[in-house]
Amino acid sequence: MPVAPPKWDAIASDETAAGKLAAALNIAPIVARLLCQRGYSDPDRATRFLNPSLDHLHDPMALADMPVAVDRILAAIARKERIAIHGDYDVDGVTSTVILRRALELLGADVVHFIPERLKDGYGLQPVALERLHADGVSLAISVDCGIRGAEAARRARELGLDLIITDHHEPDTELPPALAVINPKRHDCSYPDKYLAGVGVALKLVQALCRRSGRDSWLPGFLKVAAIGTLADVVPLVGENRVIAKLGLDLLSRGPHKVGLRSLLEIAGLTGKTIDSYHISFLVAPRVNAAGRMSTPDIATRLLLASDEAMGEEVRALALQLDGENVRRQEEEAEILAAAKKIVQTDPDVGARTVLVVAGESWHRGVIGIVASKLVDAFHRPAIVLSLEDGVAHGSCRSVPHFDLLSALERCAPLFVRFGGHKQAAGLTMEASRVHELRLAINEVADETLGPEELMPRLRIDGDLTLHGVTRPITLNAKLNKSAPNPFDKRPTLGFSASSSLKRSDFGMGNLVPIIGDVVTITLDVEFNHGVNGPPGTGSAQ
Repeated sequence: MPVAPPKWDAIASDETAAGKLAAALNIAPIVARLLCQRGYSDPDRATRFLNPSLDHLHDPMALADMPVAVDRILAAIARKERIAIHGDYDVDGVTSTVILRRALELLGADVVHFIPERLKDGYGLQPVALERLHADGVSLAISVDCGIRGAEAARRARELGLDLIITDHHEPDTELPPALAVINPKRHDCSYPDKYLAGVGVALKLVQALCRRSGRDSWLPGFLKVAAIGTLADVVPLVGENRVIAKLGLDLLSRGPHKVGLRSLLEIAGLTGKTIDSYHISFLVAPRVNAAGRMSTPDIATRLLLASDEAMGEEVRALALQLDGENVRRQEEEAEILAAAKKIVQTDPDVGARTVLVVAGESWHRGVIGIVASKLVDAFHRPAIVLSLEDGVAHGSCRSVPHFDLLSALERCAPLFVRFGGHKQAAGLTMEASRVHELRLAINEVADETLGPEELMPRLRIDGDLTLHGVTRPITLNAKLNKSAPNPFDKRPTLGFSASSSLKRSDFGMGNLVPIIGDVVTITLDVEFNHGVNGPPGTGSAQ
C-alpha cells in the first residue's frame, strides 16, 4: 500500500509586515517572514516569543479551582496529614509526580506517590488505587496527568471520605468528576489563557501557586529542568507557557549542576557536558524514562529523578543502567510488532484497504503499541489503532492524522468500549476482543464521512523560497532561531530552494540547528530547521 509523496503546500506571507518586523527587531528577513506566518507580526509579541522569560508565566490562581486546591494542600501540610500523588506511567506523568512530590517535601508535607503499572494496574485514576491509598492512611490524594475522566474514582473517593484534587490536561468529558478541585485549563468553564499545557505544566502551575502562597517564589526555577523534560516529551505546542518552560528548562539542563539522579540520567544518555536541546530530550532522554513505564515499572524512572543524596551514587547509577536496558528491550519489541502490523496492513485487504487501520495481535506488548501506531501513521498516512489481545480483552493505542479528530470518533463508537480517553490526535481504549471487527467497521464509517483522498495525502508545508545566496548566511539565521532551541516556530520552517544544490544531509549532522537538506525534487530542495520533535510525515516523532 504505497503512500504518495507529500504534496507541497505553499504558505502565504505578508511581505510588507515581514519587512517592518525585520526592521523593528533587526532580524533577518526570512526570520521575520517565519514569525509573521505564525501570527507574530507585532514586534512586542515577536520579542516575547523569541525571548521567553519566567515573568511571562500567568497567575496560577487564574486556573479554575486552584485557590481551593492550594488551601486544602497547605491545610493538610499544617495538620501533618498524609498526602498521596497519583501519577501516570509516561514521561509527562513521571515528571509531574517528581516535581509535585519534591515541592510538597520542601514545604514539609508527609507525602507518598503512586504510579500505576501499565500491565498490572491499567491506565488512569482507578477506584481500587484510591482505596489502597486510603487504607494506607492517606487523607488527601492529588492526581497529575490523569483523572479528568475519572468520575467513578472521584465518587469512590467521596464515599471513602478521601479528598481528591485532580490536575490534568487531557480533554474533559461533558461533566467533570465530583472531586474537591479539578484543575485543567481545558475545562469548558476555565478562562485561563493558556490551554495547551502538558500535564507537567499543570503540575508546575500548582507548584507555582504553592510557592507563591508560601513566600517561596525563588524555588520555582528549580523545578523547570524536570518540567522541560515532560513538556518536550509530550509534544505539546511550544508556545506560551510551554515555550517558557522548555527554553528555560533546557538552559538549566545545559548549565547544571544537577542532583545525582538527573545527572546519572543525562550521563547514560551521553549528554554530560553538552548543550542540551529538544532533540536530545525527545530522542535520547525521554525514551529512556518512558521505557520504565512501557516495559516494567515507572517507579524506576521516578526514583531516579527524585534521587538527591550523593551517597546514593551507586544505587542511582544502577537505576540509570536499568532504564537503559529497558529501552533496548523496548526497541526490540517495537521492531518485532511493527513488522507484524505492517504485514497485516499490506496483506489483509479488510485492514489495509480502509481509511482507518485497525490491527490486532495476540499478546503484543502493551508498552509499545502506541509507538507502533505512530509509525503506522508515518508509513501509511492514515489513522491507526493497534490492539493487544489478551484473555478476551483488547487494549488499544490510537494515533491520527491532522484532519481527523480521533477522540470525537471514538466517542461515536463509545458503546463498543469498556473505557477510552485521550486527545484529538492520540487516545487509548479497552474493549472486548470479540468486538474488534465491529470497531473496524464503526470507526471507518465515521472516518469516511470526513476523510477523502485529499485529507489522506501527506503534505509538506513550504514557508517560502530560499535562494542559494540566502544559504550563504546560515549563521545569521541560525543565531536567531537558536535563541529558542526548543523549536522556535512550533512547526519546523520548511523553505524551498530556487536552484539545485550539491549539499547533503550529512554536511550538517543529526540534531544540528542549522538547515538540513532533504530530497531533491526536480530542481527544488526542501530545507528543514531541526528545532522540534515533529517534522513532515515520515520524518519520525518523539517516542
